[in-house]
Amino acid sequence: MDYVKMRAIAEELGAYAEQLEGTWSVEIGPSGPILAMMCPSKRHEGTVSRIRNQLNTQLQVTHPGYMCENGPEIEHPALGRMRRPDAVVIPEDVLDEEGLAVDASQVLAVIEIVSPSNPDNDYVQKIGEYPAMGIAHYMIVDPRKGTIEVHSDPCGNRYRRMDPYIYGDLVPFGPWQVETSAFRRYGKAGNDPA
Repeated sequence: MDYVKMRAIAEELGAYAEQLEGTWSVEIGPSGPILAMMCPSKRHEGTVSRIRNQLNTQLQVTHPGYMCENGPEIEHPALGRMRRPDAVVIPEDVLDEEGLAVDASQVLAVIEIVSPSNPDNDYVQKIGEYPAMGIAHYMIVDPRKGTIEVHSDPCGNRYRRMDPYIYGDLVPFGPWQVETSAFRRYGKAGNDPA
């Protein structure tokens, strides 16, 4: 199925989802359009907020006119993919454009916070899709284990470099740094060890 048809189906699913209870997300993955219920925890959202705030402060210096935001979908029609990262670094003015998705060529970095119910989405599917989309930096934060992976140097459908970190580290992420000492694990009081 071509991307135009998949996009039309995704838009129909999105309209349908607006009538449902709860919060829903539509993405286009390897098997086509996917409708999934979103129920991010407070810890998930707290981690997204901490990363977004830190990066936005640094982007004013490193990339004026860019911002880290959660919410916008990114798409790569030639690959037939549309994803909704937990946070994305993009030019601020693209949020004023018409349409639903940001072209992946405008994305500097993506951040995903692993959900307890579907970790393979971030570690398996998206780890091949984001480099294929040409996205230079991909951070995976895993509150289940208290770990962080920073992927960079995209080549085809993989990243050539992966640097592992743990909660508490000052994590280099492209030209930025993310302080992780305030990150919290799922099911733990503070940063208690496993």
